[in-house]
Amino acid sequence: MALIAIVGLQTAPLLFEKKLIYFPQRELDLTPADLGLPHQEVTLRAEDGVRLHGWFLPVREAALVVLVCHGNAGNISHRLDRALLLQAKLGLSVFLFDYRGYGKSEGRPDEAGTYRDARAAYQHLIDGGLAPERVVLFGESLGAAVAVQLALEKQVAALVLESPFTSIADMAKAVYPFLPLGRLVRTRYDNLAKISSIRAPLLILHGTRDRTVPFEQGERLFRAASGPKRFFAIPGAGHNDTFLGGGDDYWRAWKDLVDSLPSGPS
Repeated sequence: MALIAIVGLQTAPLLFEKKLIYFPQRELDLTPADLGLPHQEVTLRAEDGVRLHGWFLPVREAALVVLVCHGNAGNISHRLDRALLLQAKLGLSVFLFDYRGYGKSEGRPDEAGTYRDARAAYQHLIDGGLAPERVVLFGESLGAAVAVQLALEKQVAALVLESPFTSIADMAKAVYPFLPLGRLVRTRYDNLAKISSIRAPLLILHGTRDRTVPFEQGERLFRAASGPKRFFAIPGAGHNDTFLGGGDDYWRAWKDLVDSLPSGPS
């Protein structure tokens, strides 16, 4: 009975693995129209045929477009506040898209699917005439892993990661330290194995009191990156209040990166 209990403890998280990783919301709580924001409704097709939904939020004569790979919960309607600030603080256009299973996008999320979805969003920008050197990839939390994979495959101006983890295996150890789940999880999102191969300028932002993704995982990723690279620790910030807790210093870190890019503001 004791052995059965131990096996049960180990396998239960694996049976619900995707439910422990992805927390999509179908309903859009807000739209750009509700805020009076100029925008374009975008419909995408991933390479496996899944239809995706997004919003393009333009800024006139913007030098760069931020392609946002959002975190594991909610949908793009919960990223409009960040998009507004990227426009207001930095003068950048923003492209928000939902992974499969989120918002108005079809399907169900998984690791390979999120990679396909990001590729579709990137290709939409390129097919629309945007040069690769004008695309800034931004990934938050789970979205950082999606952005890392895309940066491995495609040319971009820069990569910005917020609250990134090293891998799902490491996160499993952090959440369930009493269970040997690291080698058993099927979802990998192994950022640590990939980060050294990225050649685009890198900025990592991480709250020092992040209780969801340990701060030290962001530090490990930074140490493993090849560079050029920058790290901004957000004192006192947690997982979901980074751009609020960081205040002007947070946006200064962004601006320093943007200003350093050939296509960025002079």
